[in-house]
Amino acid sequence: MTATTTGARPRIFYGWAVVAGAFAVTFFGFGSAYTFSTFFEPLQREFAASRAGVSLVFSIAGFLYFALGVVSGPLADRFGPRALAVGGMALVGAGLALAGAARSLTEVYLAYGLGVGLGVGFAYVPAVAAVQKWFVRRRGLASGLAVSGIGLGTLAMPPLAAWLIEAWGWRAAYVSLGVLALVAGGGLALLLSADPARHGLAPDGEAAVAAERAAPTGAPFRSAIRSRTFAGLYLSSLICAFGVFLPFAHLVPYALDRGVPAGQAVLLLGAVGVGSTAGRFLLGGLSDRLGQRPSLLLIIFGVAATMALWPALSGVWPLAAFAVAYGVFYGGWVAILPALLMSEFGGRHVSSLIGVLYTSVAFGTLVGPTLSGWAFDVTGGYQAAILAAAACNAVGGIIAWRATRR
Repeated sequence: MTATTTGARPRIFYGWAVVAGAFAVTFFGFGSAYTFSTFFEPLQREFAASRAGVSLVFSIAGFLYFALGVVSGPLADRFGPRALAVGGMALVGAGLALAGAARSLTEVYLAYGLGVGLGVGFAYVPAVAAVQKWFVRRRGLASGLAVSGIGLGTLAMPPLAAWLIEAWGWRAAYVSLGVLALVAGGGLALLLSADPARHGLAPDGEAAVAAERAAPTGAPFRSAIRSRTFAGLYLSSLICAFGVFLPFAHLVPYALDRGVPAGQAVLLLGAVGVGSTAGRFLLGGLSDRLGQRPSLLLIIFGVAATMALWPALSGVWPLAAFAVAYGVFYGGWVAILPALLMSEFGGRHVSSLIGVLYTSVAFGTLVGPTLSGWAFDVTGGYQAAILAAAACNAVGGIIAWRATRR
């Protein structure tokens, strides 16, 4: 018997089940994608490739999973998030498994880049956007919990990948991760739903009567994307993304170059995951109190500051401290952007707006890690690339401040 027929709230608000489904998508989707740095050296050795060439694998995937939101967002608004998320996780699993069978770096581009990129692209925006429609008062916290799967996935999946590589080799490791993404990620994505009214509820678990009267509200899509606020957020995200994903591709190679043992270097990605998870909880919750605009500025300038300190660090403990601090601000950035869009423009087209905004991140992700690998090949070090990344985030913060000020 549903809440619609009884007029009573269910004991457990189904919005939290939707959060759990989105968490699974981000955990297994991004967790698998962010194992890439663990595979960096095996791929470079197997195919005798340059760092720029190997970095392009990650850049292709990153470009696709952010750019595809402009397609998956409107599809989710029209058809709902569940089918898109389940299908996306199936593509992630297939892409990882096929990468394990690749006979050339070009085949890795096609399998990992297209499979993981398209898969996460179909799953991520619909899953995160679905959460926004279930909450108002605790939207920052709920959004933070949903995307904390990225942080926890970054904590758990790279060490698992490293163990699988050591035990079975990099090819079998990719196949194993693919099966895990398909079964666990795809299965839990079935929890997703974008319509509280179908469950006899309104946002935050209000009574069914409120749900029956509720209608999607918010700015028209064209009006929203033409607004000064959206344009500024788009440009800010584009510029920030040129540098913000550099650690996911290059932190492990950087640590190895500084003499950190391979086993400890891989754990640095886990430290990013620890910080990212904390950032999504702490900064996501803080935004409900402090406000999403000032929280966003704090986060962007925090990324810039930590990145500026990175080139001066060596040794496992200083780099671990950097990884945690960077992760905190990165996690907050990912958590707050969808909630800010929902607050600014309403829920009528929130999936579509998130999808359009993430195309900015896509272009930055395509260029940043690959250009950083090229800079290393040319200069023999990462200092220039890292400082450029810090400068990009500082500029992005200034643009976000101007776009969101009243």
